[in-house]
Amino acid sequence: MIQPQTHLNVADNSGARELMCIRIIGASNRQYAHIGDVIVAVIKEAIPNMPLERSEVIRAVIVCTRKVLKRDNGMIIRYDDHAVVIIDQEGNTKGTCIFDAIARELRQKFSKIVSLVPEVL
Repeated sequence: MIQPQTHLNVADNSGARELMCIRIIGASNRQYAHIGDVIVAVIKEAIPNMPLERSEVIRAVIVCTRKVLKRDNGMIIRYDDHAVVIIDQEGNTKGTCIFDAIARELRQKFSKIVSLVPEVL
C-alpha cells in the first residue's frame, strides 16, 4: 500500500533511482494506492547526465509493492520493495527497459509496460 510521502524505487532505465509519492491519481479521497495505480511523484535521487533530474514532478505506475497481492486462485504474491515505472501523460514509458518482474494484473491496463518486461508473474 502506497500513500503520500512513501519512497519508491524505479524499475526502469529512465534515469531516476528513487521517487517520493505526492498524490494518488483517480480519486479525490483515496488514501492508499496498489499495483496498477497511477501516482504523481517527485524525483529524490537521479543518475547524473540523464534526461530526468532531481526535484522534477512526474507520473508513475506502481508495479511492485510489499503488500500481499491475493489472486482468485489462492496464489499470493509479495515483492521485496516498492517499485514504479515512470510514464508520460499518454501512458508511454520514459525508459526502454524494465528490470523487475511484474504482476499479471497490469496486462489489461498497461500493455506497453508488459511488453518491456523480461518476466510476468
